[in-house]
Amino acid sequence: IKMSKKSTSIDMTPMCDVAFLLLTFFILTATAKMPEPLPVDTPSSTVQTKLPESGLVTITVGKRNGKEQVFFGMKDRAIRSGALDYMSQLYKVPFTDKEKQEFELMEEFGVPVSDLKRILAMKGADRVKEGQQSGVPVDSIGDNNQLKDWVMAVRKANIETGATKELQFAIKGDAKEEYPQIKRIM
Repeated sequence: IKMSKKSTSIDMTPMCDVAFLLLTFFILTATAKMPEPLPVDTPSSTVQTKLPESGLVTITVGKRNGKEQVFFGMKDRAIRSGALDYMSQLYKVPFTDKEKQEFELMEEFGVPVSDLKRILAMKGADRVKEGQQSGVPVDSIGDNNQLKDWVMAVRKANIETGATKELQFAIKGDAKEEYPQIKRIM
C-alpha cells in the first residue's frame, strides 16, 4: 500500500513577529551618529583600550582647503556649560540662556569665542557645513591661543562639578597630518 504524501506546512507568522520585534527594538535603541564638522581619516591603531563615554575631551586636528583646523569637543553637558561660562568671562562675550542651552547640545565646535554666537544661532545641520567653522585659534607664539583657554576652562568646570576623576584628553588627527602640527597642539 502506498501512502499518499502530504506536504508539511509551517506557520511562519510567529517567526516574522519576532524578527520585526527585534528589528524595531534595535532601530529604536540605536543612537544616531552626530555629523562631524571636520571629518578626519584617522590612522589605524593597535591600541586595544576604548575611549571612555564620559569625562573625555577630544581635540580634532585636520586640514580643510589646505588650511589646518582644530576642533574642540566635550562629552559631558555639565562641563560644557561650565566651560562656556568661564570663556564668557575671560573673553567678555555674554551668552543668553538659550545660547547656553544650544551650546550644551554641541559635542564639537571649531570657532573663535567671538564667533561662537553666530554658530549657536544656526541650525544643527548648517553648523557642520564646510566653511562655517574656521577652527579654534591656536597661536603658540602670540596671545591668541584659545585652545589653551578651552583646556583650562574644561578642567575648571570639571572641578566645579565635583567630579572625582580628572578629564581625559584625546587628540584625533588625520592620517595625512604631519607630526609637527600634532606636536604643536600637544
